[in-house]
Amino acid sequence: MHILITGADGFIGRNLRLRISERAGWTVTPWTRHSAPDGLQNAIEQADVVIHLAGVNRPKEVSEFQTGNVDFTVRLCDILAQVASASNHRPRLIHTSSTQAERGNPYGESKKAAEAAMQSLARAHGHALHVFRLPNVFGKWCRPHYNSAVATFCHQIARGLPIEIHDPGAALQLIHVDDVIDRFLALVDGAAAQPDAAGFETAGPVYSTTVGAVADTIRGFRDSRDTGVIGTVGHGLGRALYATYVSYLPVEAFDYPLVRHEDPRGVFVEMLKTRDSGQFSYFTAHPGVTRGGHYHHAKTEKFLVIQGKACFRFRHMLSGETHEIHTTAESPRVVETVPGWTHDITNTGEGLMVVMLWANEIFDRNRPDTISAAL
Repeated sequence: MHILITGADGFIGRNLRLRISERAGWTVTPWTRHSAPDGLQNAIEQADVVIHLAGVNRPKEVSEFQTGNVDFTVRLCDILAQVASASNHRPRLIHTSSTQAERGNPYGESKKAAEAAMQSLARAHGHALHVFRLPNVFGKWCRPHYNSAVATFCHQIARGLPIEIHDPGAALQLIHVDDVIDRFLALVDGAAAQPDAAGFETAGPVYSTTVGAVADTIRGFRDSRDTGVIGTVGHGLGRALYATYVSYLPVEAFDYPLVRHEDPRGVFVEMLKTRDSGQFSYFTAHPGVTRGGHYHHAKTEKFLVIQGKACFRFRHMLSGETHEIHTTAESPRVVETVPGWTHDITNTGEGLMVVMLWANEIFDRNRPDTISAAL
């Protein structure tokens, strides 16, 4: 598979090129503003697919919308037509437009004209064409202070710099770059078209939010290093925004310290707290040391010994039934605490014991649900 990408050094182009590099046997001809103009025909002749990303959206002069969006697309279409007529070679075409195309501004009008050129070519010469009217695309490597509020917010907040918001309630339609590229690659692989009612190709999900909500979410990511509490970042918009925010961290912020609690028994360190999935921590114990000696009414925990040897002891608070579990780091087993059973853990090895701990809720000092009860 050989793919020609115009605008290959732009935000979507760089992400797309990396994804394609992961495919065995796929090659890319990157086309940028620095490419030799007379090489475009040869690039088209070699291409199985042409992904047309090139365009201008923040020009110094309004006239650049015409030259960068319309004129170049018309030239691309003319060469595609010549190649089709001369050799019957018709690469599949993927073209990125914008939801601005229906808004009557100079940028939108230029994108609409570029769409028309591609559609005219496809009708006349039989090319398979997929035109995407994309909303605001965000993700890693998007240029801040250019055309993405998400990129600007992430860049500024990651560096402790201020952001400017004129209307926090302003509506924002967002799509993550990885979801766009997933759809591109699916089409290259032969997936069926999924046009909307107007005939434009779709990718998704598209997230409906506001400028203020996005800013608040990104500020929350920054603050999580101080509070230890992270929001929902495992799926949906939260996942995509968090991945984007982290990609804007300067290298000196790739790590951060945690609070270390130490006493004669060992140390205890909280790593991460989540609003709906509990918290993660670890603790150590010196040889012969016992930790715990309490029970819970509703809280549950999972323990994993990752260094050393341990004996877990349990006693039922009503029946007095007892139970013991011996574990080692060499044979990893999760030991789960059960409400209504008091429990402790003793280091039965000769060296330091290190234990990972997950609790199903964030520790609340006002309602700790942790009642001392020795075994």
